[in-house]
Amino acid sequence: MTSGRIFYQVPVAAVVSETDQACSLVLDVPPELAEVFAYQPGQFLTVRVPLPGGGSVARCYSLSSSPAAGDPPSVTVKRMLSGYASNWIADTVTAGTLLDLLPPAGTFTPRSLDADFLMFAGGSGITPVMSILSSALVAGHGKIVLIYANADERSVIFASRLRELQSAAPDRLLVLHWLDVLAGPPDAVALRELARPYAGFDAYVCGPDPYMAVARQALRDLGVPAQRVHVERFLSLAENPFEATETPDDGLAATLEVELDDKVHQLDWPAGRRMLDVMIDSGLAASYSCREGICGACACRLVSGEVEMAHNEVLEDEDLADGYVLACQSVALTPEVSVSYD
Repeated sequence: MTSGRIFYQVPVAAVVSETDQACSLVLDVPPELAEVFAYQPGQFLTVRVPLPGGGSVARCYSLSSSPAAGDPPSVTVKRMLSGYASNWIADTVTAGTLLDLLPPAGTFTPRSLDADFLMFAGGSGITPVMSILSSALVAGHGKIVLIYANADERSVIFASRLRELQSAAPDRLLVLHWLDVLAGPPDAVALRELARPYAGFDAYVCGPDPYMAVARQALRDLGVPAQRVHVERFLSLAENPFEATETPDDGLAATLEVELDDKVHQLDWPAGRRMLDVMIDSGLAASYSCREGICGACACRLVSGEVEMAHNEVLEDEDLADGYVLACQSVALTPEVSVSYD
């Protein structure tokens, strides 16, 4: 059995060069899709990138724009030496290019923009951090500290924009640049000392794995509680959410009750089917993106019954304790299952 995918074509309004290796794609979202592409600071879009011989690959790119500031949705892409998708975007996409996109998704989003933020960004990990930072300056009142690591000065994405923001709000925004060419790669001890005065802030971390590892170690050394540490991982998708995929036909059949948009839906859940596929095939507008258990876009709360998740890269222990599951990874373990999105 196969499952279809719902995606949208959105034109690119402009391509903005950020560095020699990075560019931002400013999207011209049609008015009829404005609600579909409404987004929160820190979320991402999944882009379909065509392959030369037919078919496609899918890649997730963070929104770097600020919805609080009224910016048009923009994703920022850094060219990777061996990255087919990033090179296709850098070499091919121009103003007017139509992109196949899934709606905004992701859980790297603050519950409140009024908090004090301690933000760690490495390289292109600045993209979702920039969205949160810019939005907090517009819609919040707290202080923001950014520790931003790059190889050298030429690698700093949004360098001029960060200078402008810090000049406009010097009492609220502090940007601390770390350049490997001057100080070597950052380690946990160095980041700990930089972050020590701000250990009471909510921490957001995004970047290459080595940088995130030392940043998280620094936060642990400072005693920052795990619930105040938020991490965004850049992972490649093994499954293409734009393409139909085969689903197994074994397992437990169930009745699925879904509370979504203030309505309750009763669905037949065939044996072995993933919960998300059941909802999509029934016409429900359940949110999703990666379909691999790494983005959290499809998370819902288990009200009753039991499910088993095949994969989970995003839900933390406290999320699981609160009953949250990933619909894209869940199969039924009991004859009746109830979940809520409200």
